[in-house]
Amino acid sequence: MTRHRGLTEQAADAAIDSACRLLRLPTIRGQFGDLAEAAARDQQTYRGFLAELLMAECDDRARRRSERRIKAAAFPRDKSLRVFDFDANPHVDPAVVHTLAKCDWVRKGLPLCLIGDSGTGKSHLLIALGTEAAMAGFRVRYVLATKLVNELVEAADEKVLAKTIARYGRVDLLCIDELGYMELDKRGAELLFQVLTEREEKASVAIASNEAFSGWTKTFTDPRLCAAIVDRLTFGGNIIETGTDSYRLAQTRARTEPPARTQA
Repeated sequence: MTRHRGLTEQAADAAIDSACRLLRLPTIRGQFGDLAEAAARDQQTYRGFLAELLMAECDDRARRRSERRIKAAAFPRDKSLRVFDFDANPHVDPAVVHTLAKCDWVRKGLPLCLIGDSGTGKSHLLIALGTEAAMAGFRVRYVLATKLVNELVEAADEKVLAKTIARYGRVDLLCIDELGYMELDKRGAELLFQVLTEREEKASVAIASNEAFSGWTKTFTDPRLCAAIVDRLTFGGNIIETGTDSYRLAQTRARTEPPARTQA
């Protein structure tokens, strides 16, 4: 290996910049000056300085990969567990949610069902847990139930259904929101069932629904198909009931209602 001795500081900086461009190391290129100064102040060894550089590059690459996975998931908005108000919704057990955030259920290909009325935090938890999975390295996709069914119907009409189902089958976690808001015809329900069957015991599905399972016959009008779908989404999985009291509505009322007058 050729060793370059006697480089001036300016020449060394130029060489490092050029090498980082060639090797595609943008973080080292951007931070090596500051890290070199810190290493000199702290009297780091050469190995220690090299480790700092490489760890900075690895950490930044991991961050960028997480950002790409979150973007690819197509979440409609940012939601995190940090801002979920567990105090406002006592139905939701923080310990259970934080255990789910470790993503063992995604690793095992298990389902998750979030059931509750509007405004009780179902979508927030669905997106937040999906984000945690993406940050943990899993491929995630978020979609509204009606949008997914419409896409499947169009794919069937255009003779590309198998390709579409396979695409949804490749992600590690499929998040289906607003299941139960609208009635699905038999064809749409059957196509959705195909997606769930493709993923069964291989990859996770997480759903959010405003209907208890007993009310799913309004969405899936075929009783046998409804029972089969419920079975796919519950077998071996987790069910979180977020309740019926909308804390979102309660927060809105708290902001808009005038404070009660106190008697002198």
